[in-house]
Amino acid sequence: MAARKTTKKAAKPNVSKDELLHYYREMLMIRRFEEKAGQLYGMGLIGGFCHLYIGQEAVVVGLEAAASEGDKRVTSYRDHGHMLACGMDPKGVMAELTGREGGYSKGKGGSMHMFSKEAHFYGGHGIVAAQVPIGAGLAFSDKYKGNDRVTFTYFGDGAANQGQVYEAYNMAELWDLPVIFVIENNQYAMGTSTKRSTKSPSYWERGAAYGIEGEEVDGMNVLAVKEAGEKAVAYCRAGKGPYILEVKTYRYRGHSMSDPAKYRTREEVQKMRSERDPIEAVRDLLLTGKHASDADLKAIDKEIKDIVNEAAEFAKESPEPNVSELWTDIYASEAV
Repeated sequence: MAARKTTKKAAKPNVSKDELLHYYREMLMIRRFEEKAGQLYGMGLIGGFCHLYIGQEAVVVGLEAAASEGDKRVTSYRDHGHMLACGMDPKGVMAELTGREGGYSKGKGGSMHMFSKEAHFYGGHGIVAAQVPIGAGLAFSDKYKGNDRVTFTYFGDGAANQGQVYEAYNMAELWDLPVIFVIENNQYAMGTSTKRSTKSPSYWERGAAYGIEGEEVDGMNVLAVKEAGEKAVAYCRAGKGPYILEVKTYRYRGHSMSDPAKYRTREEVQKMRSERDPIEAVRDLLLTGKHASDADLKAIDKEIKDIVNEAAEFAKESPEPNVSELWTDIYASEAV
């Protein structure tokens, strides 16, 4: 049986100025990028579905801080933050969102379906939980090759009720695959509270049926996420098999751009934003620790806004893909 663990709050942070500034910058980049994406969607420049990551930034930034070169990641359709955190160019991401030739999938994938082999990012996936067995497969590839890479497989609390998740759990534990199953529990799935959708007290504990270790972590605290991520990564690299992290987080926006989010109160959202915001928490650490001044942080914000605006302009100026692109990238030309 897997050991039972409870949520841990990070101890008083023992973290350097450079680390804090890195986390602040990375989370703020995601926040500003998503705000701009929301604006472009409202202008009709982004079509189809668009799921914003605003509020959940500490999850992927904390886990990327625990990753090493060559580690893989695969996620759901709420994926823009994951792309930016693993080093993908904001210009290419924004161009893909707007369906332009300069995008990572040449404008043919859009918000939910872009990839980067160079960044070891194996896509956002539009089918709920479809990425979970893919993540197990990526980890199987690494085990077969005998390297010490791990795969971060992200999915949400809604996807956690899908059957293929548990098929992947079973195979991952049976074959000791180096995969970290990351449940980004933002508490509402598409619009149904977890209190109404499951009788389980937690999602990570379901792994006990397969003998998988895991724990719950405060996903609004980037330092707590990094600490838990490092533990999970070490566990997988040691050849002990899979690990489950249930990261308790919260999205400020609706499920997608068309969701008015009437299933929760404005007061609830505002309370989370004012008391638990992950970016403000790091900002406070920087200011109270005298690692940065208010002017320094405003300068960082301006720099990031300039990068995001440049990405938006690049997307607008990039041409739409030629109709001949309908016939390209249909078959793989080489092994992944």
